[in-house]
Amino acid sequence: MTDRRAFLATITGGLFATPLAAQAQQAAKIHRVGILWPVGFAPRPPRLESFRHGLSQSGYVEGQNLAIDLRYAERGERFLALVAELIQHNVSVLVTFGDYAPRVVQRNTTTIPIVVLTDDSLEAGLVSSLARPRGNITGVTLVAAELNAKRLELLKQISPRVSRVATIWDLTTSIRQLKPMQLAAQSLAVQLQILEVRGSNDLEGAFQAAKRARAEALNVMSSPLLASLSKAIADLAAKYQLPTIYQWKEAAESGGLISYGPSLPGTWQQTALLVGKILNGAKPADLPVEQPAHFELVINLKTAKALGLTIPQPLLQRADQVIE
Repeated sequence: MTDRRAFLATITGGLFATPLAAQAQQAAKIHRVGILWPVGFAPRPPRLESFRHGLSQSGYVEGQNLAIDLRYAERGERFLALVAELIQHNVSVLVTFGDYAPRVVQRNTTTIPIVVLTDDSLEAGLVSSLARPRGNITGVTLVAAELNAKRLELLKQISPRVSRVATIWDLTTSIRQLKPMQLAAQSLAVQLQILEVRGSNDLEGAFQAAKRARAEALNVMSSPLLASLSKAIADLAAKYQLPTIYQWKEAAESGGLISYGPSLPGTWQQTALLVGKILNGAKPADLPVEQPAHFELVINLKTAKALGLTIPQPLLQRADQVIE
C-alpha cells in the first residue's frame, strides 16, 4: 500500500509539474523586435514611448518578455548594413517606417514578419491591396497622398489669395505622393513649387529657393525625415515669414502655424498593436493594412499673429486644438 501511494504521488506531481514548467518556459521567452528608423538620429518622443505602450497592451513588456533592437541611419551603405544586421539577429518582427525603408527591408527578407508605418503603402508599391497585403508585410498607412492635397486646401482657406505654394518633399518617398496634391493645386488655381530635400542641410537652401520664387505659403509633405525636422522647419518658416502647414500637431505646438494629420502617438501605438498580434501568432498576410481613425487640426494663433494672419472663424471652430 505504501509503495502504491508513493507511485500515485509521483505521477500526480508529474502531471502538475509539466504544465507549470511549460508556463515558466513560455514566460521566460524573450521576443525580439527590431526597429529600423530611416533617420540619422534616434526617434524623438513620443514615438518609442507610444510604441512601448502599444506593446504592453498586448502583454509584451521590455525587460520581461520583450527586447527591442533599435537601429537608425539615413539611406546609404550604413542603412543597408543595419538591415542585414537585424535580419541576422533573427528578430521576431522587423518594424520600419516611411516609403524607402520598407522597400529595402522587403527586398531583403521574405520570412521575417515586417510591420510598417508608411506614408502611403499603396502608392509606394509595398502592397497591392490594403485588405489583403499578402506576403510577410502589413502595417499602418498614413494615406499621405490624400492628406497632402487636403493640407493645400487648408492653406487656401487661411489665405484665399494665395497663388504660389512651395512644397518640401523628401526624395526617399514615392513620387506618386505628389499626384493628388498637383490635381488639388490645379482646381485651387495654385502654382506649386516642389523643393527636394535629402537631409537637414538642404532646408535653408529650400527656403531660399521658395523666397526667390515668391512663394506665399509652404506645405510640408509626409516622411519620417521631415517629421523629425519639424522644429527646424518651423524655425525657418518664422525666419522667412512663410505660413506653413505640417502633418503632426507636435510641429504646431513647437511654433508651426497649422497642422493636419493623424495622431503621432496614436499611429505608433497602432503599429505596436499589430506587432503584438504577430507575436501572439497572427500572420502578416492575414492582417489588413490599417489607417488612422482620426485626423487632428491644430492651429497656433500666436504664430498666426506673428505672420499677420487672421484665421477664419469657421476653421477655428473646426480645430481640435487652438494654441494661444
